[in-house]
Amino acid sequence: MNYYELLFTTVTTEDYQQDLLINALAEFGFDTFEEIDLGFKAYIPTDNFKRVDLDEALKSYHEMFTFSYDITLIPQKNWNEVWESNFEPIQIGDQINVRATFHPAKPEFAYEIVIDPKMAFGTGHHETTSMMMAHMLEADFKGKKVLDMGCGTGILAILASKMGASELVAIDYDEVCYDSTIENAALNTVNNIKAICGSKEAIPDEQYDIILANINRNILIDQMGHYSQVLKSAGEIYFSGFYESPDLEIIIHEAGKHGLKYIAHKKTKDWVAAKFVN
Repeated sequence: MNYYELLFTTVTTEDYQQDLLINALAEFGFDTFEEIDLGFKAYIPTDNFKRVDLDEALKSYHEMFTFSYDITLIPQKNWNEVWESNFEPIQIGDQINVRATFHPAKPEFAYEIVIDPKMAFGTGHHETTSMMMAHMLEADFKGKKVLDMGCGTGILAILASKMGASELVAIDYDEVCYDSTIENAALNTVNNIKAICGSKEAIPDEQYDIILANINRNILIDQMGHYSQVLKSAGEIYFSGFYESPDLEIIIHEAGKHGLKYIAHKKTKDWVAAKFVN
């Protein structure tokens, strides 16, 4: 698969403005981002990109602040080189180390996760993923049945398995993410994750103790009813992929319609990861 790299140059008065732009690009179909001086790079499969549609989607942001972009084609053969040049290990507290296959192991961490840096989103570098993992460190996964929606690389499902989850279902509509989840599970010697390519309609009609959903506000709202139907009584659900303002209040309101009670949230920059119970 070939990708387009869009180099965005931004002139903003507030840090959150660039994050808003990145969030809009994620909803458009961009699946990988790299922050650089004076802006960021965004990547999207060539088959999913139409410049006229992107410009239309970003019209309102031009009224908020100044930005421009340049486009470069990245052939399939160069993609892993791009990833490897930008992928650095990360740590969540003193318990989780996330690294690629080409980084040395750090056995002193309680949980080490190996992620093969391909095209799937979710390496732990983005604030939403790292906050979800921070929430997970405070939860009890032993013997639990877990659903991971928008699983990306499978990183959250893999962590849940390492933390003692007995059975996991990981779902993503992107075939690259589906394949990546299977490959990364094998890299981590995790064999209790069932990967499914699909969306809310693909959720098995079963009951889950914990649901992890790191997607974006609009998809979370659309799928909220499905989550509440398959979450056990007193089950926990963790949402991320949205901002504190105005998104958190909207998510809390929508969750309440389905009997999901807000407990607490974590915030990094303006991104939020929130915990709810059924």
